[in-house]
Amino acid sequence: MDPTPQSHPILAYVLSRLPSLPAVRTPRSPSLMPSSPRERDLEQQSPRTPSGPAEIDLVGRMPGLRHPSVLSAMTRAVADVASARDAIRVLGPRPDHEQVDASRALLAAAAAASGEKEEAAGEKEEVEKEEEEEEKLAASREVVRLEEEHEAYGALQREAEEKLESVYRMAMHGRDVGQEGGDGRNKGEEEEGPGGAVDEEVVRVLKEAEEGKTLERVDLADRQLRLLPDPVGRIRGLLALDVSRNQLKVVPDAIGGLEHLEELRLASNNLVSLPDSIGLLSNLKLLDVSGNRLRVLPDTISKCRSLVELDASYNALVYLPTGIGHELLHLQTLRVHLNKLRSLPSSVCEMRSLRLLDAHFNELRGLPAAIGSLSSLETLDLSSNFSDMRDLPPSIGDLAGLRDLDLSNNQIRALPDCFGRLGRLERLRLDQNPLAVPPPEVVAGGVDAVKDYMAARWEEAVAEEERRRASAAAAVDSPRGPSTPREWLTRSVSSLSTWVSDVTVKVVGQEAVEEEEFLQQQF
Repeated sequence: MDPTPQSHPILAYVLSRLPSLPAVRTPRSPSLMPSSPRERDLEQQSPRTPSGPAEIDLVGRMPGLRHPSVLSAMTRAVADVASARDAIRVLGPRPDHEQVDASRALLAAAAAASGEKEEAAGEKEEVEKEEEEEEKLAASREVVRLEEEHEAYGALQREAEEKLESVYRMAMHGRDVGQEGGDGRNKGEEEEGPGGAVDEEVVRVLKEAEEGKTLERVDLADRQLRLLPDPVGRIRGLLALDVSRNQLKVVPDAIGGLEHLEELRLASNNLVSLPDSIGLLSNLKLLDVSGNRLRVLPDTISKCRSLVELDASYNALVYLPTGIGHELLHLQTLRVHLNKLRSLPSSVCEMRSLRLLDAHFNELRGLPAAIGSLSSLETLDLSSNFSDMRDLPPSIGDLAGLRDLDLSNNQIRALPDCFGRLGRLERLRLDQNPLAVPPPEVVAGGVDAVKDYMAARWEEAVAEEERRRASAAAAVDSPRGPSTPREWLTRSVSSLSTWVSDVTVKVVGQEAVEEEEFLQQQF
C-alpha cells in the first residue's frame, strides 16, 4: 500500500489531524539534534472535528475514524511504512539475485579452502594473487550484507503495511482498536490451528484412500480449508490435486510423497512459502501457485523436470531461483506477472521449449542478454514494468517464432534495429512508451508498418556493417593499383626485385644441370 495522502483520502484525513509525523530514523541518517522539534504525543485526541463535505462524507462512510485510538494507530502505521521505505531508499539499489548467489558461493568456497591455506602456510605466498582474491571476497561480503539489509528492512516494511491495512479495516467497520486483537481479529476470535477440525470432504477422501480405493483426482477447492493434513501425501495413485481458493498458510512436506502427481493447484490461498519437498514431484506437469503471498520459490522447483506449465502470478516474488531454467527443459508456459521481480535469471534462456512468457506488471529493468535463445517463444508480455524497463537486448531479434509481443506502459525510447527480423510478429503493443525509434506516425500504422520500418533500418545497418568490413579489409590488404607516387615506386622496385630473383634462379639452375650432364659424359 502506498502511504501517499494525494492517493488515499483516508491518509489525507489522518495527516490533517496532526501537525507532523514522528521523525524518521534511518540506518545511516544522523541522529536527531537536541534542537529538533518535539514529537507530538500520538495518543492525544484529534485537535479538531471533521470540516468540509469531503471529510464529513469520509467519516460517515468510515465511522472508525472517530475513534482516537484508530487515528493514532493509523498515524503510527503510516510513520512505520515511511520509515522503512526511507531506510530502503538510503541503502540504494538491491543487488540481483544471481549476483547474491555468486557472492555467497564464492564466500563458501573461500571458507572451505581456508583450512588448506593454513596447511600450506610454510610455502611461498603469492602476495598479488592473495590481494586480488581478498578484494573479490570483500566485494562479495558487501553484496551479501546489502542483500541482508534490504531483506530486513523489507520485512519491516511489509509488517508496517499489514498493520496499516488492518487499521483500514477497523475504520471501515467502525471498530475501535481496543476491540481488536494484536493481529486485527476480534477478541476471542481464534484462528483454527493444526489441531482444528478437518473438512468432512478431506476426511472422506483420506478414508477412501486407506480402504484401498484408487483416487486419481481430488478436488477440495472452495472449502475454506485452513489445514491440509499430512496423510494426503500418502495417496499413492493421485494424479491431480486441487486445493485452490482456500485459506491454507502452509503446504505439508508430505506433499513430496505424491510421486505420480501431474497437476497441483494451490491458487488463491495464504501461502507464504512452498516446501522443498516439492522438488520430489518428478512427474508434475502443471503447478499453479498464483494468488498467494509467496516471496520466493524453492530452488528445488528445478527438479520438477516434467513441468510444462508454471503459474506463479499474483504473488510478491522478488526473484526467481537462479538455476530455474537449467532443468525445466520441457516448460512451455511461465506466468510470473504481478510480482516484484527486478530481473529474470539468465538460466531462463535455456528453456528452449518455452512458448509463453508473461512477466507484465513487475519491476523488470531489462531482459537477459541471451533471450534470443528461446527459439520456441511465441508470446512475450513485458508490459507495465513502467519506469524500470528502458531498453531491449539486441538478441530479441533472434526470436524468429515470436507472434505476440506486448511492450506497453514502459520507458522504451528505441527498438533495436534487429527488431526488423521478427518476421512472424502478428500482434504488437507499444503504447505508453516515449518512443523515438520508430517514430509515432510509424507506430500508428500498426505492426506491419513497424516491421517494415525496422526491417529497412536493419538492412541499412547490415549494409553499413558490410561497408565497414570491406573498408577495414582494404586497409589491411595492399591495393593492386598505385594510389600515390611513393606507393607506385615501392611496388615497382619490389616487383623488379622479385623478377630478377626468379630469372637468376632459373639461369643458375639451368647452368648447374648442363654442367652435371657434361661431367657425366666425360666419365
